[in-house]
Amino acid sequence: MATAGPTSELSLKEAARRAGVSPATLQRWAKGGVIPHYDGTWTPIVATYARMVARLRSKGHALADIKLAGQSGQLAFGYIEDLFAVTREPLTLADGAKQTGLEPALIERMIQALGLGAAQEALTQDDLDLLRYSAAVLDAGFPLVAFLQLVRVYSQALAQIADAEVRLFHLYVHEPLMRDGISGIEIAEQMEGLASELLPLAAPVMNELHRRHLRQFVEQDVIGHMEADLEQVPLELGSLRVAIAFVDLAGYTRLTDELGDEAAVDVVERFVSAVQVTLPEDARVIKTIGDGVMVVGSDCAALTDWAIGFQVLMPDRPQPRIGMHYGATLYRDGDYFGSEVNRAARVATRAAGGEVLVTRTVVEAAGANLEFEMIGKVRLKGFKDPTELFLAHLAEEERL
Repeated sequence: MATAGPTSELSLKEAARRAGVSPATLQRWAKGGVIPHYDGTWTPIVATYARMVARLRSKGHALADIKLAGQSGQLAFGYIEDLFAVTREPLTLADGAKQTGLEPALIERMIQALGLGAAQEALTQDDLDLLRYSAAVLDAGFPLVAFLQLVRVYSQALAQIADAEVRLFHLYVHEPLMRDGISGIEIAEQMEGLASELLPLAAPVMNELHRRHLRQFVEQDVIGHMEADLEQVPLELGSLRVAIAFVDLAGYTRLTDELGDEAAVDVVERFVSAVQVTLPEDARVIKTIGDGVMVVGSDCAALTDWAIGFQVLMPDRPQPRIGMHYGATLYRDGDYFGSEVNRAARVATRAAGGEVLVTRTVVEAAGANLEFEMIGKVRLKGFKDPTELFLAHLAEEERL
């Protein structure tokens, strides 16, 4: 089915269908000057703006306010939406099953895992293309349980990337154009031109970064398998034994009150960046949590060395506080779960600024260049049995 180009003419009925309103409503909005770029001709771009007007109306915004927003360029981002044309040939789940060889129930699970929303009555041609790729992966022998986790990771990571792209484009391109007093039409045209030039560059950049990271983690996985085999302690399928470190800034709330939100956020950004660039090769930041990060690594000794060295690199206020534990975790959707993760988080809350606080499993796995001062047995929140905690620091001869 042919797709109308950005400047091709649409009928009033088709424009109204795309906007999700009646033809009479669309004509009334056009007559009132509410729809940006309408010059007497219905085009896909004008229909896109009309759809935005309909969304704003559904949220209770007055037509007068929407008209002012369009004139000032606040709706100009909608112009870019036309760059992401979707093939909307309606197909049922049964059609999808017939064309891909997948069961309808499995298609519903895949649609949810891929982040395409709840199972739908109608599929697009783009949906079918994704499902064909998925079927090919499963036909090649990749386990379904692992595949569903993998596509959820893809979906979550790419959603975060898309969110950052839109927000940064809005903050540093759209907002400055509006503040300069440029008309809504000029803003839309400039943004469309810039976006159409930048978007093709995203895929090559992400492909190259993915290739480099993939190579790095394949090498680490080979080494990790060998070391796991040496431990002679098999784990359940889906579990990994890792070192977990929670790192945050002591006194960050007070700092925010003293410096203000923007300056405090700058401190956090520098802190997170410092963590990322100094970590050992086998470790990575799993997620950021406010002013803190969760770090996981397969080499406990290396991560402990890093933790102590990191405190040396960060002597200024607010100082980091680090809690570490080593144990078996459940690996799901690119994240780590289980009681051992919770234990590491609780250990971190007991540390003071500048300290590295660890459990006995870390002590037993650490290198001879470190010393550990036992603090005592502490009952951590959520754990019935007490946990032995130790302060970690360089051995005395290493400090000389």
